[in-house]
Amino acid sequence: MNSVEFYFEDIDPISIHENILNLQLNSLIKKELKEMGDISVIFCSDEYLLEMNKEYLNHDYYTDIITFDYVEGDVISGDLFISIDRVRENAQQFNSTLLKELYRVVFHGTLHLVGYKDKTDDEKVLMRSKEDFYLGEVDFKGLDI
Repeated sequence: MNSVEFYFEDIDPISIHENILNLQLNSLIKKELKEMGDISVIFCSDEYLLEMNKEYLNHDYYTDIITFDYVEGDVISGDLFISIDRVRENAQQFNSTLLKELYRVVFHGTLHLVGYKDKTDDEKVLMRSKEDFYLGEVDFKGLDI
């Protein structure tokens, strides 16, 4: 079985309950009728992700996630680079907890790997409903960062 690996780049590690998130990602991929490959989730700062956004995508703006897709057929693999700074700001903006917003962004990147897009309004609505569905499967009681 392949796996999800978690890394912290240029920031102090935080407790993200890796075992729970790993199970949730495996469940998401299975429910989307795909197979788990190797997924790396790299948490970093705004500045780190901004530099990646400039270097790899020629975008000069902050973002919460950049997804690198290494999917082959139905085997889901990729790298998810996530700005903790952006996630923290999103959590405040959307009146959510940091952990829930963090999971939402990880699910968002994984849903991209599975094949969902979010360019059009209809795609954004479907993506958000999928994020909400998978967030609803997590018991956040007693969990925090």
